[in-house]
Amino acid sequence: MFSSPARTRRIWPVVLAVVILLLIGVWLGGHPGWIPTPFRSAFVSQSSEESQVQDVMNLLSKEYYRPVNTKRLVGVGLAAAVASLNDPYSHYYPPGDLGTFENETNPQDSGIGVEVVPVARGLEIEEVFPNSPAARAGLGTGDVIVAVGGASLAGKSGDAASQQIRGRAGTKVTLTVVENGRSRKLTLIRANVSVPVAASRLLHYKGLKLGYLEFTQFTQGSADELRTQVKQVLRQGAQGLILDLRDNPGGLLQQAIEVASIFIPDGTIVTTKGRAQPTVVYTAQGDAIAPTIPMVVVVDRGTASSAEIVTGALKDRGRAKVIGTNTYGKGVFQEIQSIPGGGLLDITVGEYFTPNGQNLGGGGVKEGKGITPNVYVYDNPQAPGNRALQVAERVVAAEVK
Repeated sequence: MFSSPARTRRIWPVVLAVVILLLIGVWLGGHPGWIPTPFRSAFVSQSSEESQVQDVMNLLSKEYYRPVNTKRLVGVGLAAAVASLNDPYSHYYPPGDLGTFENETNPQDSGIGVEVVPVARGLEIEEVFPNSPAARAGLGTGDVIVAVGGASLAGKSGDAASQQIRGRAGTKVTLTVVENGRSRKLTLIRANVSVPVAASRLLHYKGLKLGYLEFTQFTQGSADELRTQVKQVLRQGAQGLILDLRDNPGGLLQQAIEVASIFIPDGTIVTTKGRAQPTVVYTAQGDAIAPTIPMVVVVDRGTASSAEIVTGALKDRGRAKVIGTNTYGKGVFQEIQSIPGGGLLDITVGEYFTPNGQNLGGGGVKEGKGITPNVYVYDNPQAPGNRALQVAERVVAAEVK
């Protein structure tokens, strides 16, 4: 594109003025004493702070009584700077700690690789993860673990019993397992097992088939895993769906949009607002299952972040009833940014709002009220049974036509 001579004559004075101002700014930056006190910080504060940090690092590197690792000092300093924000969701991960971050976004468990539910005798296996110690030992769905190392699991809570099976990778654990009425003992070597984030099974309630979907975390690709499980139970004849988001801590925002889009055909999912970002309204991406399939969502105090975004969208849009307790109440979201030279910065950048305009937090990074369920059910973790799931079955079955 070309400029006319008249336009060029108008632009030159502006360009010249900008160049002069830049030269003045550079000169004053090197001679801060010439700048009036009220304006001095605007020109030199950033360079002075950078210079101060560099001076301290140089002194520590040269004068400290023993050699110091300056890279480690920088990492510790950055982590302390982020921690000083008093924001439980913002973190700095130096290059040496990236393994911690990877494990948080791609969870693993040290154990035998099974999904279990508590029963009177112990723990009944619902799923065996592929290539796990349990799979190699021939354990299967329906088997009941009744003892660990000779100690009976009868009457123990699910958490307490499971904790006895978990342990450091490479260590041994001896289990007593009942299979088809027959008891056997076997010794397994624990391993680090990649934990699937989505699982499903078919429930039978008063002659109806209900699809139970357990979803544990919003990691990369998790929405596709859940969609696969949804399709599976629908192929098996599920007439209603139960989405279990209990103890789901959330994760990636984009995965929340994709998960909600499995069930919501169109319209708003969530709105985000940030200080350095424009307001963004995220809408359903299409390819949802039939909206006539009734569903409920089961939540608890451990349902947070992206799990609350999905729950809020399903509730506000009238797509599902919510069963359980109030959710965690997190009203902010984070972004991950790579730092030159290594390291990651995971920081809070904005707030989110459900389709009805509700922010679930308590103001900033404080915990809020969360989502109030349609049907309040409290499950005592020390008590046997799964009352919330029983209520969810009853509620969704009542909506099956």
